[in-house]
Amino acid sequence: MDYENYIWDLGGTLLDNYESSSHAFAATLWAMAERVVLHSEAYDALKISTAYAVEKFAKDLPGFLEEYKKLEAEVLEKPILFDGAKEVLTELSARHAHNFMISHRNNQVLTILNSAQIDSYFTEVVTSDNGFKRKPAPDSINYLLDKYHLDPAKTVMIGDRPLDIEAGKAAGIATIYFDSAVSTTEAPTADHLIHHLTEILE
Repeated sequence: MDYENYIWDLGGTLLDNYESSSHAFAATLWAMAERVVLHSEAYDALKISTAYAVEKFAKDLPGFLEEYKKLEAEVLEKPILFDGAKEVLTELSARHAHNFMISHRNNQVLTILNSAQIDSYFTEVVTSDNGFKRKPAPDSINYLLDKYHLDPAKTVMIGDRPLDIEAGKAAGIATIYFDSAVSTTEAPTADHLIHHLTEILE
């Protein structure tokens, strides 16, 4: 793929956070209500959104979200990257491409990137603290396009959820849908479908 500017999502794309977050979610549910949820069910629900998972499994538990977020933050102090993540960022930088990130998380993202030792690869990281509407709204992408005078034809959004692809499309840039589950064979709204991050270098 021959782009000059790569706009990354974090969770589920570079960071395998759903694995860690689902364990934190299940542990919080057990600690607060001795309620059991299957790891796979928590994983799938969190991939849709945290709000969806809470509504499905813990809507009757006051304070659950706060306790879960506290435990999740502790878990994410030791972030786990997807295979090939650092290799891809290193090679793109060597090719003089520019990496950006847009995350729905707050500035905790900066700590996560530092802990994962990949913070230096990014020209700018946009978080919820910037105040833009969340994806699929294209506002944060448009901000980067305007600020850095990026050519939309040479810019791509990379994410693991439909909302990432929708945001990229709305901003008029190319899109890469990353799904680590090899069972997925098509992503009808994305320009590219990959199952391993190193495919970006092909």
